[in-house]
Amino acid sequence: MKNINKKISISIIIIASLFIVNGCSDDYLENTKVYAEDSESFFNSEADYYNALVAAYDPLQSTFINVLMGEIASNNTLCGGESATDVAGYQQVDDMIHTPVNAQLQNLWSWMYGGVNRAAYIIEFQDKTDFTGKEVIIGEASFLRAYYNFELVKWFGAIPIKPEGRFVVGDEQTIPRAPVAEVYALIEADLQVAVSNLAYTAPQVGRVTKGAAEALLGKVYLYQDKFTEAAVVLESVINNGSYSLESDYNKIFESQGENGVGSVFEVQYTDVEGAGFGCLQCSEGNVAVGFQGVRGYDGDLFTSGFSFNVPTQEMVDQFEGGDNRKDVAILDIEAWATATGASYTTGYEHTGFFNRKYIPRKRSATAAGDQNLTNPNNYRAIRFADVLLMAAEANNRKATGNDTKAQLYLNTVRARAFGNSDNDITSSGSNLTAAIYKERRVELVGEGHHFFDLVRTGRGAQISGFTANKNEVFPIPLEEIQFSQGNWTQNQGYN
Repeated sequence: MKNINKKISISIIIIASLFIVNGCSDDYLENTKVYAEDSESFFNSEADYYNALVAAYDPLQSTFINVLMGEIASNNTLCGGESATDVAGYQQVDDMIHTPVNAQLQNLWSWMYGGVNRAAYIIEFQDKTDFTGKEVIIGEASFLRAYYNFELVKWFGAIPIKPEGRFVVGDEQTIPRAPVAEVYALIEADLQVAVSNLAYTAPQVGRVTKGAAEALLGKVYLYQDKFTEAAVVLESVINNGSYSLESDYNKIFESQGENGVGSVFEVQYTDVEGAGFGCLQCSEGNVAVGFQGVRGYDGDLFTSGFSFNVPTQEMVDQFEGGDNRKDVAILDIEAWATATGASYTTGYEHTGFFNRKYIPRKRSATAAGDQNLTNPNNYRAIRFADVLLMAAEANNRKATGNDTKAQLYLNTVRARAFGNSDNDITSSGSNLTAAIYKERRVELVGEGHHFFDLVRTGRGAQISGFTANKNEVFPIPLEEIQFSQGNWTQNQGYN
């Protein structure tokens, strides 16, 4: 992780990362070298806990796939790429024809469980050695396990959980897929630990704060329709955290906006280490950025990429006149080429639009390895605007609604977007709910949230090809079902 020391023993990474490559695969373990360092001889010092924490942060960089594929799954974008067979797993998710045999869904499952196990490694041995400040590391580990489990439950629904610590070989045949409510209960418990142990100021740039833990807890409540609880914890972030909206929306997604005043939780990336297609999860750069770049681009400001995740005209039309976010979020390549003299080629499903928030920029330093895979653009996983809009929704939708507060939070975001208060929303009830939903779509477009917003609010049918009572979640990868030897059944509709 950028700004977090990465020089840790490879033995610790391998021990801590059970399932990181092939989920529960015995083959992975058979091909893993056995090292002398193990749980019995580790966690004897503060440095040991810190190094394990770094290892637990590292899989966050693999969440590029969650963001990219999550956006493709929604009705914001088309998959794009070079052709209809370019990264088949993405293409299938875009068309809602994905099956349990999907390499990208397998990657997401494996990489997120790798993160779960690395964080659980620390939690399992949290009482072995005492030192001043250990509660902060335990709080961060608890947040990270919650974060990875939240990604898994969003994508796959019921999943296996192990509150006491790491998964080991054989657990896949004995531990069932826990009901979604049990998964959320564990996530909530972990986040409560994080909230109790962390401060609003991070000990290092990029590390988790109390505000991040509260914001994620609020989101977890919102996903369960626990609107009263969500409103309380999200308003704690608003009132007690040191966050504010960045006055210049454009600045958020440029390098000077990294870890800014509106960043509640941000995944750190860097281009100082090389990467290749043989191990995308090994990249220290944001792989999604290169994937979303303009194909064959030659011109100012940007560099070329692979033309995935292209916004649709319908999405672009969601922006109202005078909304300053439109030109920041959406690159109209034809207009840009006409204005700047840039040239480009078109890819599959070319719409003329690109996700300008996360496409590759020119940079002075030469990146190591494949430049398309090593872009240093941080991912703003939880922004303050997201917190405000979640708080607006929670207040609007709770049993005894407070539409005055909901309007306040919603209109704070809109005032930044338009540069004035002339576009305030004054509606209430279900009309206000619809306005909040629309605002989330335009504020957060390109950031991987919209598919899950549609599903959790019962609007999945807006996605072309979406089948109700099936596509709300994705299939458990076939390999994982096979490893369980009958212990896990497949999600409805995917058999």
